[in-house]
Amino acid sequence: MTTPTPDQNSSEETPPPAAGTPATPEPVEQPATAQPTADPGSDRSLGTVIRNVFTAENSAMVTFLAIVLSLVVGAVLIVLSNTATMDKAGYFFASPGDFLSSAWGDISSAYSSLFKGAIFDPATVSGTPSQFFGPITTTLEYATPLIFGGLGISVAFRAGMFNIGGQGQTIIGAIFTSYAAFTFTSLPGALHLIVTVLAGLVGGMLFGGIVGWLKAMRGAHEVIVTIMLNYVALLLLGGWLLNTGAFHDPTHAGQAISKPADPDAVLPHLFGSGLNTDIGLLLALLATVAVAWFFQRSKLGFEVRAVGLTPSAARTAGINVRRVQIASMLISGALMGMIGVTQTIGLANPNNNAIAPNIDAGLGFTAITVALLGRTKPWGVVWAALLFGALQAGGALMQTQAQVSIEIITVVQAMIVIFVAAPRLVKEIFRLRATKIEKGAAPTATPPSPDPFHTTSVGGQA
Repeated sequence: MTTPTPDQNSSEETPPPAAGTPATPEPVEQPATAQPTADPGSDRSLGTVIRNVFTAENSAMVTFLAIVLSLVVGAVLIVLSNTATMDKAGYFFASPGDFLSSAWGDISSAYSSLFKGAIFDPATVSGTPSQFFGPITTTLEYATPLIFGGLGISVAFRAGMFNIGGQGQTIIGAIFTSYAAFTFTSLPGALHLIVTVLAGLVGGMLFGGIVGWLKAMRGAHEVIVTIMLNYVALLLLGGWLLNTGAFHDPTHAGQAISKPADPDAVLPHLFGSGLNTDIGLLLALLATVAVAWFFQRSKLGFEVRAVGLTPSAARTAGINVRRVQIASMLISGALMGMIGVTQTIGLANPNNNAIAPNIDAGLGFTAITVALLGRTKPWGVVWAALLFGALQAGGALMQTQAQVSIEIITVVQAMIVIFVAAPRLVKEIFRLRATKIEKGAAPTATPPSPDPFHTTSVGGQA
């Protein structure tokens, strides 16, 4: 009898265990946990991009929302300042429509006048080019000195110093500019203008350099020094210099005003004689490019940033901190002196390009807010200066047309700075996400949930 041969293609049977040998449980295959993979396109989805825009880390969004909040505060003040509207608030619960319609009329009239005076007036569509482009060119003219001032404050701030001596440096720059403008009349036209601009720049630079030298070599605090030098420059101009024969205009007896600038030394129009912008705007943009290059590409700019972050570490690394402080204040003062140049020989001068005791017009202090709003970054300063220039240009029309005090514009400017300086407040009001969603980050794998009812025993046997 033949024993059947097992099929080689079939699996062999496992012999039964011998008696007394414990049975080895068969291993149970555990279900594989799905490992999440990062979708390379998921982090670039539209939803992720939008969520990253509305975060507290987005400084541009925080600044925009700060401006919106400031305009809301301004709207409240506009309503509160109108006595007729507030009289209607006395019977608000009896007829709320009267108060709301009157309040909306006040706000819309004020802000529409602000827009017309700063950007564009729709009524001038069929008018002359000077009427059509007049508002925006006025904004650019008002923004020009603020660009110089914001850049000057930013350079000093990046070096760890707070230059609040813009008023004094502006006045000294204006004095140097005015003297060159009415004295060097024998120079050819273009050369006379160049010498006049350089004179104002050098005047502000020297006055700022005094602060830097006292800070670096004598340990004087720059805030105290600049405050005192502001008074020195102000009294030097209004208390003495404008009363001397060298500066005083004899045709204005009894008035503290200087001799007018020679016509060749006046900044020419940038877009034509009918518009209000001069080439000072072009100089301001060139200064912005130069400061941006200075911070990003130059050795001295790197040293300025290093000293501003940690002076002791910069000194340990071999950087001459004193030299950097003096150089920073020289550059800062030169840029502030350019405010004096634009105020003296620019189109915004109402005194026939002569200087008076109020030549600084508070721009030295306004430049501090512009620098803070622009976060001490060159192109951020430009946008902040344009905003403040628009508020100043539109505020005049808002006061004449809508009968709203221009002081509300000052309040709006102050509120913008407050909200920008307190980003957490903006974050809480608008419920912004604290941080951005990191691109390329894979989602965290969720661990398997425990078995609370112990339905699975060891070896997989129920």
